[in-house]
Amino acid sequence: MSDAVEQGETVSPPPLRPRQPLQHTLAWLLALACLYTLYFAKSLLLPVVVAALFALLLSPLVAVFKRFHVPRTFSALLLLAAIGGPFTLLGSQLAEPAQKWWERLPELSAQLSDELDAFGRKLTPSEAPAPQTVEPQQGFRLFGWLREEPAAPATAAPANGDPALSDRVMQGGMEVMVKALGATPAVLAQFFTFLVLVLFMLIFGPSLYSTFIQVFPQVRDKQAATDLLEQVQRELSRYILTVSLINTLLGAVTAGVLALMEVEDALLWGVMVGLLNFAPYVGPVIGMLVLCLAGIVQYGPGLEALLPALVFFCINLVEAQFVTPTVLGQRMRLHPLVLMLWLILWGWLWGVVGVLIAVPLLVCLKLAADRMHLLQHWVKLIESPL
Repeated sequence: MSDAVEQGETVSPPPLRPRQPLQHTLAWLLALACLYTLYFAKSLLLPVVVAALFALLLSPLVAVFKRFHVPRTFSALLLLAAIGGPFTLLGSQLAEPAQKWWERLPELSAQLSDELDAFGRKLTPSEAPAPQTVEPQQGFRLFGWLREEPAAPATAAPANGDPALSDRVMQGGMEVMVKALGATPAVLAQFFTFLVLVLFMLIFGPSLYSTFIQVFPQVRDKQAATDLLEQVQRELSRYILTVSLINTLLGAVTAGVLALMEVEDALLWGVMVGLLNFAPYVGPVIGMLVLCLAGIVQYGPGLEALLPALVFFCINLVEAQFVTPTVLGQRMRLHPLVLMLWLILWGWLWGVVGVLIAVPLLVCLKLAADRMHLLQHWVKLIESPL
């Protein structure tokens, strides 16, 4: 080293080590910042994301109309009317039974609390223990900090159950109704924002995307970017339409079987289980719980009350184990554990709507990453066999 310096030779510095820990830290901080933004800006981002998924679903149909020289504005309005018409008709048919069950929620809650109180009294011993006398002057010091005040003498519970518990349940049901009514204006505003965004994305979205590809220099392969969007639109539309058809058939079969069993409001329960099935694992469990409640209301507390939930469980088992894997094939395979964690994440972020759009969003991200050859290890993890 000293000889090289004396001879005037330049000594190259040692190579710098890559700063992998710093990059990983920045990546985790970026991910946490994205989660923070998704959680606290959900009122803004929710209609935008749902509208983008819906526009991706309908864009291939608008492109087909465009080939026949149909203006995009007319085709977009026609598709929205064709989709919204049947849903409006179905909603008008289900409005009366849904309102009836909504009004019966406080009564059902009080009835269930009475049944639970009666079941609890059966489990308690018939002879109550002798009351212990507590001197009012003395107290009990909990962990040396809190002093417990002498308890008031307990009064005997009436024979028809604890009225305080029923009052609390009734009050809780009223609070839920008040919160739902208070959130109605915000929900309506988000719904109209969603409709406007879908319409504008279907009409002006393709031209904006084409301009983005041509103007921005970061997009080097212009044709590959165009093909990527078309492939994602086509495969996502195929997936959502297939799943929607399967869930519609599931709801129709469930409603038909429940109607044959003379279950009250069978059409309402069929539509409910069909919508809930868009959230795998979580939706069917909620559907079975609701059907158990409907069975208890109609048949009373007994084994007969479990029949509607048992019928739906059998139908859903056939659909989940045989129909859906056969129709979708291996290309749309999602690992159950990854899917459950994804559902929990989006349920925490955006509530019920987040759970419903979690699977289409995961499929969209997986397709985009697979076509762009990005994050291949994550794609293989999501598609890992059971």
